[in-house]
Amino acid sequence: MEDKKYVPGELLAKVNVPADLRKLKEEQLEQFCNELRQYIIDVVSVNGGHFGASLGVVEMTAAIHYVFDTPNDQLVWDVGHQAYGHKIITGRRENFHTNRKYKGLSGFPKRKESEYDTFGVGHSSTSISAALGMAVGSRHKGDKNKQHIAVIGDGAMTGGMAFEGLNHAGVENTNLLVVLNDNCMSIDPNVGALKEYLTDITTSPTYNKVRDEVWNLLGMVSKFGPNAQEIASKIESGIKGTLLKRSNFFESLNFRYFGPIDGHDVNHMVKVMNDLKDIPGPKILHCLTVKGKGYGPAEEGDTTKWHAPGLFNKDTGEIKVVKPTEPEPAKYQDVFGHTMVELAELNDKVVGVTPAMPSGCSLNIMMKAMPKRAFDVGIAEQHAVTFSAGMATQGLVPFCNIYSSFMQRAYDQVIHDVALQNLNVVFCLDRGGLVGADGATHHGAYDIAFMRCIPNIKVASPMNEEELRNMMYTSQLEDRGVWSIRYPRGNGVMQEWKTPFAEIEVGKARKVNDGDDVAILSLGHVGNYVVDATKGLDAKGISAAHYDMRFAKPLDEQLLHSIFKKFTKVITIEDGCITGGFGSAIIEFMSDNGYFAQVQRLGIPDRFVDHGSQKELHLECGYYKDDIVEAAIKLVGIRENAAAS
Repeated sequence: MEDKKYVPGELLAKVNVPADLRKLKEEQLEQFCNELRQYIIDVVSVNGGHFGASLGVVEMTAAIHYVFDTPNDQLVWDVGHQAYGHKIITGRRENFHTNRKYKGLSGFPKRKESEYDTFGVGHSSTSISAALGMAVGSRHKGDKNKQHIAVIGDGAMTGGMAFEGLNHAGVENTNLLVVLNDNCMSIDPNVGALKEYLTDITTSPTYNKVRDEVWNLLGMVSKFGPNAQEIASKIESGIKGTLLKRSNFFESLNFRYFGPIDGHDVNHMVKVMNDLKDIPGPKILHCLTVKGKGYGPAEEGDTTKWHAPGLFNKDTGEIKVVKPTEPEPAKYQDVFGHTMVELAELNDKVVGVTPAMPSGCSLNIMMKAMPKRAFDVGIAEQHAVTFSAGMATQGLVPFCNIYSSFMQRAYDQVIHDVALQNLNVVFCLDRGGLVGADGATHHGAYDIAFMRCIPNIKVASPMNEEELRNMMYTSQLEDRGVWSIRYPRGNGVMQEWKTPFAEIEVGKARKVNDGDDVAILSLGHVGNYVVDATKGLDAKGISAAHYDMRFAKPLDEQLLHSIFKKFTKVITIEDGCITGGFGSAIIEFMSDNGYFAQVQRLGIPDRFVDHGSQKELHLECGYYKDDIVEAAIKLVGIRENAAAS
């Protein structure tokens, strides 16, 4: 039953699937869009989630589902946080209030959630390739009438995969429509030459003066008879080649370019898309939108903040900030951001790089303080890595900050361009581990495993803010090679974290607590769970030693020899995949050196984990505080004196 707090408008209430939307008259679409936008505002203001991007594509969403026969016609969203309106009108309105909540709807399109979600989308720049693959598949089956639509944000167009998809699509004669949602934003403002190119198109006074007349001609191609395509081609070439001297980029890839048009005029979009259905081959429709459209505070305020504002008062636009009763430790990302400035002040070789996440990883702090030494390269992880490698060959020390899950997209560059040449590049992997509500597409589950198998790389993870600072400091000292420093989303544990820098011995662990019954080896922030667990074990009569290993590679072999000579019961814990991760490294050491012990590995299991709060997911995966206690009890047993007490 639908939550009573979220009452849909008159028209929205009638639309449970797109077939219902198509029953509306065209003159009703504007009202429908207003109701859909208000419903998104109502739900997200109370439950949180992505906001500005979905408001910006309300009319586009309605027009696509009104014109095209979804789900028979295939619609791919890129990136997925644009798709809230899509979810609401494709059978999920009543459950939309569970969006991003534990066991609720995913915040991104997900194939197993709905037949209307044709492709899972969490990372950007994949839609054109996916939709082209679908189009070729349809052609192979002889289905010549099926349409394939990729809606790509202009931020996602900066990703190399988007250009690869465009390049291939231009030589495949398929029913492919690329809808470019141009709002000059991803999360932070877009950067790069493509943004400037699109701006040139949208601001050309000559082109804008005559484009409507030309469009009317192109929209009536059927009236030209058998020479329609030739005539249309000449009209397009004339207007775009003469009036827009730089506008042949898409045409050079054999795409028919249409637009730019107002992405908030739903009736015009319906007309345009109906016309485009009858034009064969690959096409691109350039739509101008406003992120946060229809909600004043989002339109007029900080677009980055309104990308995912959390809870807010929908009437006033006041973002609700839950003030902690006690001062909270800083977020790891902010520790990184401020530390970068300190290191750059000490070492003029230090530079910062991020692929379109300056506010997310806090490199924006350095970008403000030292704009010529911090680089946002757009949504282009592969380029970010190789760009960093190039700077390293010239003696600079790049700190390349990429979310753990996004680093997966640049794995070859890490191996071929950085590690093979043993360049001094420092990868700071934000959001290492389970990230929470963004879910499976964004969990940083695999970096420990996929980094530690590469030669030349130091794989480190701090247990607290001081360790993060010291790892960063150590990594930029003279000729320190390749580093991977991973840390989680969220807060650290120290109130006073701005401690003096100190060099850390590479591969050196530290003993946190002494004990005799079981050894608990932790990597990273989850070691703080072990601190609490050892206290609980002590109350149960179990003496647990705790070691913060700091490095998954190289391991502290001297310490491990002493551990396996003393203990026959060992627990490893990591906020990463068990398969091939830190615990596997410990077992490999044990086996290679002829030791025998019972080793219990705690971490992310060998499956994809859905969304929820970080605590909920840590509990689900079995490595929260109580899970550590339970694992130790299973290995050691409760002492008789403790059980009796």
